[in-house]
Amino acid sequence: MVQLIGHKFKIAVFISGRGTNLKNLINFSKKNKTNWKISLVISNKKDAKGIKYAQHFKIPHKIFENKIKIFERKALIVLKKKKINILCLAGFMRILSKTFIKKIKIKILNIHPSLLPKYKGMNTHERVIQKKETFTGCTVHYVTPKLDSGKIIIQKKLKVYKKDNPKTLSKKVLLLEHRAYPEALQKICS
Repeated sequence: MVQLIGHKFKIAVFISGRGTNLKNLINFSKKNKTNWKISLVISNKKDAKGIKYAQHFKIPHKIFENKIKIFERKALIVLKKKKINILCLAGFMRILSKTFIKKIKIKILNIHPSLLPKYKGMNTHERVIQKKETFTGCTVHYVTPKLDSGKIIIQKKLKVYKKDNPKTLSKKVLLLEHRAYPEALQKICS
C-alpha cells in the first residue's frame, strides 16, 4: 500500500458491542508513532459500549440500527464523505454483503478469535475446547465475500491448557487481539 505523504491513513471501525478492540486501537494510535488514526466509528447497535470510547476521544460516530442493506447504504455514504482509507471490523456482528465489499473500494480488515482457517464463524472457543486443541489464537485478515477466508495479515497464538474453558480462553485470546490488530494496521500502513 502506498504511504500517504504528510497525512495519516484514516481508519473507520465498525462495532456492535463492548468495543475493547476499538479502545485498544485508539490508545495505541495515541501512545505510539503511527501512520494511521481512528477517524470514524459506526455501530449497528445504539447500546454498543464502544460508542462511549468514540465519544470520550471525540471521534465522529454514527449509529445505524437498520437491516443490513440500509445499514450498508448509510455507512457507504459516510465512509466516502469522511474519505476513509481502511475499514476495520472489531466485534461487528454482521456479515457484510458482497455488494458492499465490492462498492467500498478500500481494504477491509477483520479480527477473528481463532487461528484461521480453523474455526471460522461463531463459538470458536467452545469448538477449540471440544476438539482438544493444544493451541489457539487470533487472526487479522482481509475481508472477502467468503466468511473468514480473506488473506491473513497477522496471527498470534497461545497454548490451550486442560484447565481452560471457553470463558478463560476468550479472555486470553482477547489480550492477543489487542496486540495483533494494531500490529496489522502498522504493517499495512507502512
